[in-house]
Amino acid sequence: MRKLRNVSLVIVTTVLFLGCDKIGSIIGSKPKVTSGQKKAVSAPLVKGTIVAKVNNTPIMLEDLNQEIDAYNNMVKDKPEAKISTRDQKLNYLKNEVVRRVLLYQEALSRGLDREDDVMQALEKTKQDLLVMAFVRQEAENIDVSSKEVEDYYNTYKEQLKEPESRQIREIVVLTEQEAKDILIQLLQGVDFASLAKERSKGDSGKVGGDLGFIQKGKKFTQFDDAAFVENLEVGKYSNIFKGPDGYYIIKLEARRGGNQKSLSDMWDDIKKGLTFLKQQKKIEDLIGKLSRESKLEFYEGEIK
Repeated sequence: MRKLRNVSLVIVTTVLFLGCDKIGSIIGSKPKVTSGQKKAVSAPLVKGTIVAKVNNTPIMLEDLNQEIDAYNNMVKDKPEAKISTRDQKLNYLKNEVVRRVLLYQEALSRGLDREDDVMQALEKTKQDLLVMAFVRQEAENIDVSSKEVEDYYNTYKEQLKEPESRQIREIVVLTEQEAKDILIQLLQGVDFASLAKERSKGDSGKVGGDLGFIQKGKKFTQFDDAAFVENLEVGKYSNIFKGPDGYYIIKLEARRGGNQKSLSDMWDDIKKGLTFLKQQKKIEDLIGKLSRESKLEFYEGEIK
């Protein structure tokens, strides 16, 4: 039974790759086995291009292509495993799809679909597929107005800026007095990088204290307060501040990023985000309504 449940999960995963709009083609119509005809099947109503038939069960080009797309997506990190040529598609059709349909038909002819554990697993799979289809249907036709997009942009404009990074040099020494002596030398015009190589105790000292371009939050709070203050100009030094390894002085060498993205640049992303949030809320509201209107019983003592 556990194996059958695992099969159910595999089917649901496949649906997530293929999309709920193909649920019908995945479930398909069961071949009808007549007495004396082990594999005689009825021909279901089909739409699209037929690329093969297995005992009168059609295999559609559209389904084949979509299944191959799903497979290629699963092996996207292994280009050599992807199916791309016509010969590879034909090989997949003959050696994967057709073989699967043959086994499916044989399983039906032996009545395996009527066994209790199989029926339970199929019912669970049907439940999962229907839930996904229903959620998709409920999430359709969610409208996000232009005003909602504009209001969101104006409210969170600062957070929508490109991340700013600054090129920082640092000098780290053990005592405050030593830091004061170094600051005096800097104010007298001594080169920051030279002093860092000569006197800094930090690992960056060997490269003149250069930390490269870093973003806020990569170091400790006092460092951010000194390095990312608005009025610190390029080429200027900070005051002395205490950190985990001693006393620090930093110099701002350059800055980049931090530009404000325009509403037009952010429009599609904001609309997608708001649409998703509305979809989630609609589903949660529906679940709440259904829960209130339903009789729910829990037997918590049975859970060990």
